[in-house]
Amino acid sequence: MNKVMNAVSDYIREDLPSFRSGDTVNVGVKVVEGSKSRIQNFEGVVIAISSGGGLDKTFTVRKISNGVGVERIFPLHSPNIDSIKVLKKGKVRRAKLYYLRELKGKAARIKERK
Repeated sequence: MNKVMNAVSDYIREDLPSFRSGDTVNVGVKVVEGSKSRIQNFEGVVIAISSGGGLDKTFTVRKISNGVGVERIFPLHSPNIDSIKVLKKGKVRRAKLYYLRELKGKAARIKERK
């Protein structure tokens, strides 16, 4: 068991900020197209953080693009994630914000935490 923990600890990233469900984040993702690579930003609200431990932890970000809801699931410790910036802290009472999928317009707004 100790060998497994040592192998896993090599891949766990320490440079990530702490964030919760309801926070608005900007995730910089490395995209490789042919021989070129670039950073693509995905900005939205964190609607879920999986309870998996270690390398299995993921988080789901939701944004509205051209009137269509777009959700993307990111592995937290992925080497393809360049950066995570917390833009706003949201005040919510739930760990999973799946109810935001049904809300439209201003009803889907989240209050800001102080």
